[in-house]
Amino acid sequence: MTSSKKLIWIDGYEANVEQRLGSGQVAFELLKHLEQIDHLNDYLILLPSSPLSDLPKEREGWKYKILKFNKLWTRVALPLEIFRAKIKPDLFFSPTHYIPTLTNVKRVVMVFDTGFLHFPETLTAKDLWKLKNWTKYSIRNAQHIVTISESAKRDILKNYQVSSEKVTVAYPGHSDKYIEIKDEAKIKEISSKYKLDKNYVLFIGTIQPRKNLSRLIEAFKTIEGVQLAISGKTTGPGKQGWKFKEILDKPRRLGIETKIKFLGFVPDEDLVYLLNGAKAFVFPSLWEGFGIPVVDAMSVGKPVIVSTAGSLPEIVGEAGILVDPLNIEEIRNAIVRVCEDAGLRDELSIKALEQAKIFSWKKMAEQVLEVFKEASNE
Repeated sequence: MTSSKKLIWIDGYEANVEQRLGSGQVAFELLKHLEQIDHLNDYLILLPSSPLSDLPKEREGWKYKILKFNKLWTRVALPLEIFRAKIKPDLFFSPTHYIPTLTNVKRVVMVFDTGFLHFPETLTAKDLWKLKNWTKYSIRNAQHIVTISESAKRDILKNYQVSSEKVTVAYPGHSDKYIEIKDEAKIKEISSKYKLDKNYVLFIGTIQPRKNLSRLIEAFKTIEGVQLAISGKTTGPGKQGWKFKEILDKPRRLGIETKIKFLGFVPDEDLVYLLNGAKAFVFPSLWEGFGIPVVDAMSVGKPVIVSTAGSLPEIVGEAGILVDPLNIEEIRNAIVRVCEDAGLRDELSIKALEQAKIFSWKKMAEQVLEVFKEASNE
């Protein structure tokens, strides 16, 4: 191996799931684009099970290893693999909040946000403990930290007292599949498949308290002629969902079952049509480090209604409508306004398409690769 070539190991756990949202989607897209742009370094991707078919194919310099012992993944399995390795990696990259412990190998970690510090009540006690303690360990022991918005970076600097030079912002991108579609017949076909009315707004994300779905659903008590379509899972990779049953039951308790449609996980090939058919995309989350679904919605030219929390104002810029996530009436009024005003929708659509051009998975991978170069040479 030449002096310029590095051996880089990557934790591929979250990328190797079939239904990817949030961190899993970021991990997958980073693997996909790193494999495309970097043919200098050698990569070993560590997995708990066989790589899914859509992960990059093996080649010289890009290999997978399935760990036979995969219990306690970050705390035991990964450190054990590093310890056993005859040739140690020059760098280990964790596209999650957690780096392997008990090793002096140089590490880079991706920290998505610190929403758990702002809204601890939206997490189970177990998840909150892990996020608080393991994130602190990772930030303090990693050579470098990658995060996904300036808002998230400010939070990291404020709460963990690390230098600004140690934290790099790399915006996620949006899928090439998410484009503006003019085929009205196909849009109608797909929306009918999910039993949606002509007028609907769409939410995409995991069904959990932090997404503020309870207030969003309540906003529809006084909205007439518009459905809320919710595309999302009740679980995340490797963990059970929490309090999702209360959210699923809320329309019944409010007597508005016909206004709310829970779609479950919708594959990309259908979701792009549902986005194109929606009057607007609504995302009043209590906290986000980024908000990939918002960028996907903007990339098809859809008006977006997002909360003022976390990074969302930074991500939408002038291309969306901002609402107080705790103010149900404000959420309700924004939805009604966008649905009733075609001129406003057209104006926001043009701005959304322009704003979406800022975000690129390839650009993110290039920025992360630059971090690898700097961290491995420290």
